[in-house]
Amino acid sequence: MVDNNKCHDKIDVADTGVCIVYFGKLLSVRANRINLMEVENMKLPSGSILHRIITCLCITASLVAPCAFAADSKPKSEEQKVLYAIGLLVSRSLSVFNLTPSEIEFVKEGLTDATVGKQPEVELSAYNEKVQELARTRRKAHGDILAAAGKEFIEKAAKEKGAIKTDSGLVYLSLKDGSGDSPKATDTVKVNYRGTLIDGKEFDSSYKRGKPIEFRLDGVIKCWTEGLQKMKPGGKAKLVCPASIAYGDTGAGDLILPGATLVFEVELLEIHK
Repeated sequence: MVDNNKCHDKIDVADTGVCIVYFGKLLSVRANRINLMEVENMKLPSGSILHRIITCLCITASLVAPCAFAADSKPKSEEQKVLYAIGLLVSRSLSVFNLTPSEIEFVKEGLTDATVGKQPEVELSAYNEKVQELARTRRKAHGDILAAAGKEFIEKAAKEKGAIKTDSGLVYLSLKDGSGDSPKATDTVKVNYRGTLIDGKEFDSSYKRGKPIEFRLDGVIKCWTEGLQKMKPGGKAKLVCPASIAYGDTGAGDLILPGATLVFEVELLEIHK
């Protein structure tokens, strides 16, 4: 896992927080006044969460208007399934805001108004800062909950037979012993891995991609730098990483929120000096 401080795709509160603002833009601006060309004119970082959300929503608006499927219909045709998939992507990107069912209803109402060209109920410019503040507050609150749950999870993991808890908070458990020399921080390693949250939800897997990854060991999160130096080629281990040696108060991507404790199963394949 790449260290956020060395990653060009890192995500901060400004980027994530403002996502809801532009989500609101589709809720409060007529659909025919925002399109993919306008997204490019916003000069958003390509590939950022914000860029992806707006692009998905613009596509949604352009497709849903002419189709006008019944609210209770289930996707049957391939095109309907594509539209449904867009909804899943948008939901995943907005999950950081932890919307309640009643709040989702307002989101749906706003999206419908924007799509059919109905007069918006609010003026977007008056709500920019309020929306950003709401995003920051909820992100921090969710992070506090994750931190507390993570602490309990780490304490339980440290009691597993054979587990070692280090001074940094890392819990290391060998699943299969390797042989040979352990890597140094300056070595390049080749590994297969699977990463999950403490609830078991998978956020990354080289196994699913069908290709191991290679990286210099001092260029990734501290948990990996420390944990892999305990391994030997051919070995496999579980690393339980507290947020302090993972992605901290920043988080990463759509699924790794601030304060998240992460669990990795890592298989060390090769070491390159």
